[in-house]
Amino acid sequence: MKKTLGSLSRRAAVTGLATALAVAGGLAAAAPASATPPGLSCDTGKHAVDDYTGYALCRNNGSTTRTFWVHLVCGWSPDVDGEHVTLAPGQSGQSTAHCAGLGTGIGEISVQP
Repeated sequence: MKKTLGSLSRRAAVTGLATALAVAGGLAAAAPASATPPGLSCDTGKHAVDDYTGYALCRNNGSTTRTFWVHLVCGWSPDVDGEHVTLAPGQSGQSTAHCAGLGTGIGEISVQP
């Protein structure tokens, strides 16, 4: 059976696409869903002027002291954690972090207990 260069190229492209989708699908399934730690209510986001700075603004709605920090997934740069913030019941506080400028910016923001 004789195969042409065109059919081999198409087959390689289909195989490559299928492999890429399988890998991407596996990565998406492996990424944990971010959840707010118990006892806290939090808002997260990027700084209004700087896409490389992220924050977590949290309030302790529980009855015990809680500690949290923001975690940024920074694309090509290493991930970073913000300062640890300890809140007594009823208190609010903010943790901020900054991705390195060499990367692609913030890809995900989560609150860590």
